[in-house]
Amino acid sequence: MFIGRYYHTLEQKRRLSLPKVFRDQANQWVVTRGLDGGLFLMKAAEFKKNLQQLAQRSFTKKDNRDFVRLMAHDAKQLTPDKLGRIQLPEYLTQLAQLKKNLVVVGSYDHVEIWDQIKYHQYLEKLEKKAEVIAERLEDVTN
Repeated sequence: MFIGRYYHTLEQKRRLSLPKVFRDQANQWVVTRGLDGGLFLMKAAEFKKNLQQLAQRSFTKKDNRDFVRLMAHDAKQLTPDKLGRIQLPEYLTQLAQLKKNLVVVGSYDHVEIWDQIKYHQYLEKLEKKAEVIAERLEDVTN
């Protein structure tokens, strides 16, 4: 399980030091485009499981094919170095507009990597709608 918020710096050569609580959970990772403005970082096994679930949807539906493309085409498998750093691909750092100051956040089954300014702008908008969002959520206990 990934939870929490951690502030890090994007080092030279687009290297990012993973928070220790995250890096201890896997040796193999996959980074890909995220939704809403950041990147998704998943355990390689979890990424594979998610893609398999998507692949079971009808390939005759364009939205299904397109979403698999979005997730798979930009994905890159990563292995942290001895210091727990991963090297983010240039095309993904550009896509997510990652600059020097980053936020690495746990989102239960995956990690998100955001530019710090973009993250706080997004979070500010989200916090204003928190009660409305909570009301709209389906009660899964019924």
